[in-house]
Amino acid sequence: MRAGEQRPQVFGTGLIALDLVMSANPAAPVRSWAGGTCGNVLSILAYLGWDAFPIARLNGDPASQRVKQDMKRWGVRLDFAGCKPTSHTPIIIQEIRRGRDGKPIHRFSWTCPHCGQWLPGFKAVTKESVEAVGPSLVECNVFFMDRLSRAALTLAAEASEQGGIVVFEPSGKSDPKLMAEALKLSHIVKYADERLTAVGGAMARGSATLLEIQTLGSRGLRFRHRLGGSVSDWKQLSAITPPRLADTCGSGDWCTAGLIAKIGSGGQVGLRKSGVRGIEAALQYGQALAAWNCGFEGARGGMYAVERSLFDDQIDAVASGRPETVLVESRRVSRSNRPVVCPACPPDVPKKVFLSSRGLKQMAAKASAA
Repeated sequence: MRAGEQRPQVFGTGLIALDLVMSANPAAPVRSWAGGTCGNVLSILAYLGWDAFPIARLNGDPASQRVKQDMKRWGVRLDFAGCKPTSHTPIIIQEIRRGRDGKPIHRFSWTCPHCGQWLPGFKAVTKESVEAVGPSLVECNVFFMDRLSRAALTLAAEASEQGGIVVFEPSGKSDPKLMAEALKLSHIVKYADERLTAVGGAMARGSATLLEIQTLGSRGLRFRHRLGGSVSDWKQLSAITPPRLADTCGSGDWCTAGLIAKIGSGGQVGLRKSGVRGIEAALQYGQALAAWNCGFEGARGGMYAVERSLFDDQIDAVASGRPETVLVESRRVSRSNRPVVCPACPPDVPKKVFLSSRGLKQMAAKASAA
């Protein structure tokens, strides 16, 4: 981006959580980073030079403090991160292991390893958020959402009225009425085949959808568009070889962020002008980001392990088929040792059972042994 040039703006609402990442290396510490689909996409876009505004209900608990601290590090704008009514921040435990074939696998847990209660889950934004955020959407280039609510759809509609692109990543089952409305007003719909193979209506007559993307895991992705008025045939893009395979978590978020970064700055007008070649190039850039991300543990682990000055050259190497030239790690992965408290645990529980690095790993080991 040139000096003095206005940064494009992305607003987003959906899953913004605290990820507690347990490495496949038992000697490695537990890392705690901002996560969730929306949290990752917006953090990556800030990393790529956008003004990113998450719309969330973070209430100031230790988990939300960690999320805000992490997002702020990457330049995320937190103006609307504490919309009322506030709520506990979702906490997700990601455990990475090696399968019998040596390949990494990961699993997620949403329960406290100490008390067994559910950790805080997602709470959708409400009409208070519409009143707080609505006036700021006048310069919104992209509005991203992965969880639905009446308020989220109202904000998306407002962003669309201002010329912004609405990007929707269905997270799974949603209220049928809200889902139908989301598909009707979204310009880009992206989903994974193993979770939602039949997003009916994405290209239905009367919908705003211009680009539909179906991710296919190791087989890459396929897309179809309606830039010429009629719906095109599906076109498949093969996956890009990663420099190494440490963890696949978050790669879809990198692909989405890469796509938005390349074709989103011009809003709806820019999306239409990008043409099929522009969309294909943007998707391939997103795939290169996704492949690069596979070399690190955690949904955005590479951002902590590689200097920003080396990032673009590494992505170019991956995209051009030279993954062996990528320097996978150039700095020590930072972490915070402050404990994260499970809100469900009794107030008299000693600190040693809080979700600290040592405590979390000890509890997970006990659970596995059981």
